[in-house]
Amino acid sequence: MINLSESFWENKYKTNKIGWDLGEVSPPLKAYFDQLTDKELKILIPGGGNSYEAEYLFNNGFKNVYVVDLAKSALENIKKRVPNFPEAQLIHANFFDLDVTFDLVIEQTFFCAINPELRSKYAEKMSNILNKKGKLVGLLFDAKLNEDHPPFGGNKEEYVTYFKTHFSDIKMEKCYNSYPNRQGMELFVKFLKK
Repeated sequence: MINLSESFWENKYKTNKIGWDLGEVSPPLKAYFDQLTDKELKILIPGGGNSYEAEYLFNNGFKNVYVVDLAKSALENIKKRVPNFPEAQLIHANFFDLDVTFDLVIEQTFFCAINPELRSKYAEKMSNILNKKGKLVGLLFDAKLNEDHPPFGGNKEEYVTYFKTHFSDIKMEKCYNSYPNRQGMELFVKFLKK
């Protein structure tokens, strides 16, 4: 049984075993953010961790940015780095329990961190929390990774099976501007809610 409980993730932050943490905004996401013009967008970063993406967006005038994470320490780390980040927008909860809607959801190492058995449920939940014409945008691993602990890998063919029911205009392209240690291992994805 794969244990991905709150205490599992909390312990990762407490012991600094956070190999997925780039310490900066992911280059492909930064490039995507830099072309966004609507600062009013309500944006969610699920399983956001230390979320340099949320920090970057917030510091660039996007004030409706929300992060949800099981690990309280990760949310506290954001608050320490960005003291004026609204506390109410740092949600200590399970993503699957969210009952709020967004215009845009940013995927960054969350999909690969959940139990692969929840992938269909993830796609359905994403569709449910997105407003009409809402988008799910971000990065998915295009690599065979671990089977008994995160990160869990996968590929385009597999991913399409989860998302085609809930999203139209499914774009998944090899990422050309990945962080150095992720070169050739990522897909940049953009899904439009049906």
